[in-house]
Amino acid sequence: MAASQFQIPLKTPFSQLSIKKKKPCFLKPRHLTITSAYPHLQGRKLRAAVIGGGPAGSSAAEALASGGIETFLFERSPSTAKPCGGAIPLCMIDEFSIPLHLIDRHVTKMKIISPSNIAVDFGSKSLRAHESIPMLRREVLDSFLRSRAESAGTQIIHSLVTHLEIPTSSFSPYIIHHTINNSRKTLAVDIVIGADGANSKVAKFIKAGNYTCAIAFQERIRLPEKKMEYYQNLAEMYVGDDVSPDFYAWVFPKCDHVAVGTGTVCAKQDIKLYQRGIKERVKNKIKGGKVIKVEAHPIPEHPRPIRVRGRVALVGDAAGYVTKCSGEGIYFAAKSGRMCGEAIVRASDGGELMVSEDDLKREYLMEWDKRYVNTFRFLDLLQRVFYGSNVGREALVEVCGNEYVQRMTFDSYLYKKLAKGDRWEDLKMLLGTIGSLTRCKIVGRDMKALKPLKL
Repeated sequence: MAASQFQIPLKTPFSQLSIKKKKPCFLKPRHLTITSAYPHLQGRKLRAAVIGGGPAGSSAAEALASGGIETFLFERSPSTAKPCGGAIPLCMIDEFSIPLHLIDRHVTKMKIISPSNIAVDFGSKSLRAHESIPMLRREVLDSFLRSRAESAGTQIIHSLVTHLEIPTSSFSPYIIHHTINNSRKTLAVDIVIGADGANSKVAKFIKAGNYTCAIAFQERIRLPEKKMEYYQNLAEMYVGDDVSPDFYAWVFPKCDHVAVGTGTVCAKQDIKLYQRGIKERVKNKIKGGKVIKVEAHPIPEHPRPIRVRGRVALVGDAAGYVTKCSGEGIYFAAKSGRMCGEAIVRASDGGELMVSEDDLKREYLMEWDKRYVNTFRFLDLLQRVFYGSNVGREALVEVCGNEYVQRMTFDSYLYKKLAKGDRWEDLKMLLGTIGSLTRCKIVGRDMKALKPLKL
């Protein structure tokens, strides 16, 4: 009887957990806390280094510095930015206090164009009066977020990180080797956040494993004034084997130009061929335009096998937080950085305590997965269903013509929540999707049979 009474309070909280594989993340920190394995730091605050000054790194650094942790942000090239469509969800403006003057365009209309050039208006009727998709330039956003992190107390170091020396004990520091103007420097810190993109050096240093990467390629094109008027508040997405075998191509408006680009995972060596394909599809709309910048960058296709090891955590692209289907990464980069920074502040009691791997897993990883793993899985499923062939792409465009589908899509995208719909409408949407796939399979066969006639 005594034994059973002793076991009940230990089992009860764990029985309430829905993800069984994460239980060890609760067990170990409790044991360490009880035995005081991580006492107060004597005479100083916790020291943290963030590698990479994009939205993920800057948001992490701001959260750390605001929470009382001595923070260093390493950024090699502050004047450059990752090639990016530049769309952010509406909720990000308030959540991250993004000033409206940073927004280049407020897109209120979208068009999705099928392989057979059938266009569907997406948003003209389903967006509410106060809603839009904000468009901005990454170089503008990144600079603003870095400046805000610096204002919060972050020390920014314009330097190339060359090596991360891994400690041999739980209390020894990580040594960051870096170069400033060809001069070699080192910095000792207690904790490291890797926010250095898809080709993360930090991930390699901690042996976090590999992941599949797509490549995104885009050209910024300054259009004649009359041509630019067409894209005043309009964004376009194109699908088809001619523009990408497994993703989509885009024309997104910027302040005084448009970004025309595409991406692919399975045929990266042919990315320029697909770029020519999207430019051919939109040639009449961009005629007379001048290319002012050409950009290319890898984009992760799924989370890394390991996102926390020791006292090192990965965020943003370095962790693999880019959604399938939409390719969205800005919001999830900034959100993961902030969540990781806030998790460290909580675990360290405002920088007073050393933190452990278990702290990071409990306070950061488990919270992230609980909030977003279903979103990533759902979008992965959509990409598998709709992006694998022209048949699926035709069905995608047909499905997107449904106003209920559009409303659910915008509610999920703009506010970063899986929208709760009407069960009857959801059933009709499912049946409609099946019908579209069935019809488009027949249409797809007919289109394939006609191709030889065009040669």
